[in-house]
Amino acid sequence: MDAKTITGITQQIYRQFPEVAGEAPSVKAQAGAKSPGDSPTYLITFKGRVSQGGGPTFSRTVRVVANDEGRVLKVTTSR
Repeated sequence: MDAKTITGITQQIYRQFPEVAGEAPSVKAQAGAKSPGDSPTYLITFKGRVSQGGGPTFSRTVRVVANDEGRVLKVTTSR
């Protein structure tokens, strides 16, 4: 996956999840996984911290599965 594609996906995720904005994502190719159209898929992981108005902070992990063309296939998040 090229840097331009990763940057486009990253900007989309930063708009949807501002708590991970500014964090560099981790990109890993998924072995054996194919998206519709036979493009290889990649797992892109973002990690960040969220505070709740003076309350406790918790970590947020956003996992994105995208194909080689930059199409986001799945987004999951944890608290």
